[in-house]
Amino acid sequence: MGRVIAYLCAKSNLLTSKPEILPADAPLKGIYLMLGAAFFFALTSAISKWLGREFHIVQLVFFRNIVGVVFVAASIWKRPLIQEGGKLGLLIFRGVVGTLSLYMLFYAIQTLGLGRASTYQYTYPIFLALFSWLLIGETLNPREWLAIFIGFAGILFVFRPDLSISLRDNALGLGNALLTAVSYLSIRQLGLVYDTRTIILSFMLSGIVMPVISMLVGTYFPMENLDFLIGTFKWPDNAFQWLGFLALGLTALMGQKMLTQSFTHDKAGRVAAIGYSNILFSVLIGFLMGESFPSVSMLIGMLLIVGGGILISFAKQKQKVAVKE
Repeated sequence: MGRVIAYLCAKSNLLTSKPEILPADAPLKGIYLMLGAAFFFALTSAISKWLGREFHIVQLVFFRNIVGVVFVAASIWKRPLIQEGGKLGLLIFRGVVGTLSLYMLFYAIQTLGLGRASTYQYTYPIFLALFSWLLIGETLNPREWLAIFIGFAGILFVFRPDLSISLRDNALGLGNALLTAVSYLSIRQLGLVYDTRTIILSFMLSGIVMPVISMLVGTYFPMENLDFLIGTFKWPDNAFQWLGFLALGLTALMGQKMLTQSFTHDKAGRVAAIGYSNILFSVLIGFLMGESFPSVSMLIGMLLIVGGGILISFAKQKQKVAVKE
């Protein structure tokens, strides 16, 4: 769900409550929370890589979301939804696209490794800015265009398939970022008429229904060329695997909670920039799990992608400040 939902949460609080003077240590707390979120998201990816050695990625998506639904439903039970609604089609679309992006992320983690998959995932701000210009007519300033150029240069450095990594796998890894950007565009509209928990719940419910369909199709009509969409269900063999599926959902929830809280303690641009530490955590955890350390070309690409993303984050922040003034 990422930074956009967290931003919508913060924005909603600002519109419905009195201005609050944050304590002096609030920015530091926001940084710590975002670092924690980045670590938990990297841990979620690592757990999916471990489980993916025995289970299909669609089953991982299923368990990741079924754990989260319990907690979101409990929150709604405790504090009922208050919302305008009226955009059910867009809500379903967001859930479907978000689930497809999660399919591609988990698939990329298995085929490309944690570091490369995470790097591709964090190119979504570049595509989000570009799609905002193409699809909804947002104006981009020179700094944002520079950030897009830098980001795409980074993608070229990372997107260098060799004999061990296929063009298809790289394309699917990048497809995760494209779908994430499209998904976040829909969140901008949904956040105006729906409670944030409804948006999250629609994503999680889609992340349960779609894997069930994928596993049913995979059981009776296996399709090797669609292995990132179609799979089969396998019962966990031991307690460690069951605990792994539970941890998959819980670490994702912890990351989401800390992410949301971080945006209430510091400026969105600065907090979002800290979120790129997820790439560093993913590379380090991947190395500990036996993955090779990134090549010089890939390290250059990572730096360019992170630089472009940070530039966009701060450019958006300055635009909001200028509008307020």
